[in-house]
Amino acid sequence: MAIWNLGSINADFVYRVPHIPAPGETLSSTGRQMFLGGKGTNMSVAAARAAARVNHIGAVGQDGRWAIQRLLEYGVDTRNIAVLETETAQAIIMVDPEGENAIVLHPGANAEIPQVTLQAAMAEAETGDWLVIQNETNLQRTAAEMGKKLGLQIAYAAAPFDADRVKAVLPSLDFLILNAVEAAQLEEAIGTAPADLPVRDVIVTRGADGADWFSAAGKQHFPAIKVDAVDTTGAGDTFTGYVLAGLDRGMPMEQAIGQATKAGALMVMRHGTADVIPDLSEVQDFHP
Repeated sequence: MAIWNLGSINADFVYRVPHIPAPGETLSSTGRQMFLGGKGTNMSVAAARAAARVNHIGAVGQDGRWAIQRLLEYGVDTRNIAVLETETAQAIIMVDPEGENAIVLHPGANAEIPQVTLQAAMAEAETGDWLVIQNETNLQRTAAEMGKKLGLQIAYAAAPFDADRVKAVLPSLDFLILNAVEAAQLEEAIGTAPADLPVRDVIVTRGADGADWFSAAGKQHFPAIKVDAVDTTGAGDTFTGYVLAGLDRGMPMEQAIGQATKAGALMVMRHGTADVIPDLSEVQDFHP
């Protein structure tokens, strides 16, 4: 089958800082790097590196053609990425010595993906394919409803969290993944705990505490792999991409989560985003 990802594409500027700045504080960085990033991009690269057939639906500015080329090099189908007059999205990421981060995001072209680009992609999708969406682009509800009508399986990564956007797509979802903070925010917003959501599969990621999977069979916990983290940026997206790739390739959820847990553990031991996501052979050879 295939994965269709309506996803963001960012230029990530990563600054190493002694600590995350407090309000009003000016802080000198100890290093600066630029990476290909964006939650959507990270998921596409992760799924492609996990051996899935991935089609990215998105937009960049004229300044972002390098990002399309990089995605292509990672094995992602880029035919449905529009090049607009709007500038490519940017993320300013500050990372402290413990690997924690703070991020400022400028949406740019991610918020202006043309509907005709989405429609062209959906015209190629086949029943049973996966459509994944997240909160860094426009057209989420349109895509979810369109995908549902076409018989696609709809996955949603509820980040960055926006209660209204989650509520808008919830009726269309087969799979919802969110972190513990987002799960608490969603429960507060709609009064429903993860276990009671009207979604076939829900995963709540808990960082170093692993992940919980909620399904018709109940709750199942998956512990994290203990590693020395240097940068948590992109780890959740890597986990999501690997889970989706596993499901797309016919794995049971337990096996897909196990593979994704190893990929996430490898990811937090590296500095960077899409450019350093581990490939399937690395994940299979990782025996912590």
